[in-house]
Amino acid sequence: MNPYNIIAKPFYDLLDDVLDERHTHYWLKGGRGSTKSSFIGIAIPLKIMLDFQNGIFSNAVVLRKVGDTLADSVYAQIIWGIEQLKVSEYWDVKVSPLQLKYKPSGQVIKFRSSNNKDDYRKLKSTKFQKGFCKYVWFEELDEFFGMEEVRNILQSLLRGGSGYQVFYSYNPPKLLSSWVNTEVLNEREDRIVHSSTYLDVPVEWLGEQFIIEAEHLKKTNELAYRNEYLGEPTGTGGAVFTNVHIREITDKEIKQFDNILDGNDFGYAVDPDCYLQMQYDKTRKRLFIFNEIYKVGMSNKKLADEIKRIKIGHSYITCDSAEPKSIDELRAYGLLVKGAKKGADSIDYGIRFLQNLEEIVIDNKRCPNTAREFSTYEYDKDKYGNFVSKYPDKNNHSIDAARYAIEDYTIQRKWEFSNRRVL
Repeated sequence: MNPYNIIAKPFYDLLDDVLDERHTHYWLKGGRGSTKSSFIGIAIPLKIMLDFQNGIFSNAVVLRKVGDTLADSVYAQIIWGIEQLKVSEYWDVKVSPLQLKYKPSGQVIKFRSSNNKDDYRKLKSTKFQKGFCKYVWFEELDEFFGMEEVRNILQSLLRGGSGYQVFYSYNPPKLLSSWVNTEVLNEREDRIVHSSTYLDVPVEWLGEQFIIEAEHLKKTNELAYRNEYLGEPTGTGGAVFTNVHIREITDKEIKQFDNILDGNDFGYAVDPDCYLQMQYDKTRKRLFIFNEIYKVGMSNKKLADEIKRIKIGHSYITCDSAEPKSIDELRAYGLLVKGAKKGADSIDYGIRFLQNLEEIVIDNKRCPNTAREFSTYEYDKDKYGNFVSKYPDKNNHSIDAARYAIEDYTIQRKWEFSNRRVL
């Protein structure tokens, strides 16, 4: 069976990538009916069979957070994939424990959970009669506790071989600050992120009732529709910044920047120091954030050295004025530094200024932490679930640095507003 005949068109290029082993980590996100899990359920047994033809004894481990969900989800999904490939006669299906074995070679696909310490011990002791674990699939990725857990699992499984490929499938959680939504913003050369929706899938694959339900939700609750069916991390409705645009800012663009601003929010032991460079286009009301230092435990000498290494131009750096000693030290190391003026309601005015810009463009490759903080910054809720107007003082180091950098424009706008009220 030609595998391209049993996957949706948006997955053609992705299958080429998987077959050529161009990447290690494959993040597949999408809403209901996007067929991302179906794709992986076909790709893993297909790759195992192709590896055997090339003399490679590869195996796979498929994971979900809770073991009770394995049989009716990923186990059934891969059996379906094997059936679609029309190779069922070559696979031995075992129920206790859940396992699929490729008869010609003895390669296996094992199914595991990581819900407790016993599960984790079993993962660490996973062995194969032949070959090594080359493929891993994390289904419903957002159910896992975070990247630390994922890394620990991979460190236990990916040993003694090469050409590893790890698949991650999930429906993006509504909450913008969910760890999967923030992690996917971090670019890696060995990672590819693929998005798909039911709109790209042949209607006959999904059935008429599926489309009816989707269209009904679209009419009655568009926000829920966008999250559940289009796979958008829509947030809780409390996003502070709705004007953030994540994209590459090219070297050509940067060379043309003529109004560069610098801001720095001091940190040390627990909080990171955050230094930003940005371009403010006053005419079009656009802010471009293109340079970032975001580290914990930096001395002022180290910070000065890092700034000199990446800083473009000779603009002043506006810093948190609550650290006068640190400001003096940065000056002593040869940097043009000034303290922020702050003042009453400076946080409110600064954030409102940023909110009212036409666009805040952030390069997430150059500034991954800034992209994460701006994209996931949401208003807190009270005990009744209502949003409160106060801006949360957490995960906002880059936001503070940006406020300091644009402070002169904020103050000017505050003065103009106050004078209009007087008049």
